[in-house]
Order: sequence, then structure tokens, then C-alpha cells
Amino acid sequence: MISFENFGDLHGLDIGAFAPKPTSIEGDQQEAAIVLWSSPDGRMETGVWECTPGRFTADRSDNAEICHLLSGRVTLHNGDGSAREIGAGEMFVLPLGWRGEWTIHEQTRKIYTMVAGGV
Repeated sequence: MISFENFGDLHGLDIGAFAPKPTSIEGDQQEAAIVLWSSPDGRMETGVWECTPGRFTADRSDNAEICHLLSGRVTLHNGDGSAREIGAGEMFVLPLGWRGEWTIHEQTRKIYTMVAGGV
């Protein structure tokens, strides 16, 4: 038998206290997150993350990330100079090896799944 977890409405889920975003390069960004599930081998993790407006760097050299924005609006700046705006209700993937920057235009909450490289 396969069991499952139901976390209910993730829009209002308490994800804990906000703290300064370590990779922030613009704005006084604060972030909070909660892990909802992780695989027994630690190679996959799903959770909810929220961040205040500003800009930060991101490096997916060791894992890929699948994201679904629950609220907010961001622009992803790829390492090649291209950019894409993404809003609430949209889903996207940051593939293994992606590097770039996020601009958070308004407080943003996402569901994420991280998958370690080599899976």
C-alpha cells in the first residue's frame, strides 16, 4: 500500500519565521521555508518557500528545481542574459546547471521540488 500526505491549502500554511536571504544582492530580502517531504535517500525534497521583494542570485549546479508560484510575480534572469516574467499560477523548471538571478517584484510564495543531480 502506498501512503500519501495531504497538506491542505498551501497559500495560508504557516512556514515559520522570516530571516535575511543570504544570496540577496538588492533590497532587504527576507525568506522563510518549510520542508513538506523529503525522500529517504535525501535526493528529493518538496516544500513551500516565500520571499519579499528584491533580487538574489541562484545556482542549480547540484540540483534541478521544479516550481509552482502560488502568489507573487518574479522575473528570472538567465545566465545568457535572457529573462522571463512569471506570475502566480505558473509552473517552471530550473534545470540542473541553471545559474541566474531572481527579481521578486512582490512578495512571492512557491511550492518547490528539488531533485539532486544524477537521479
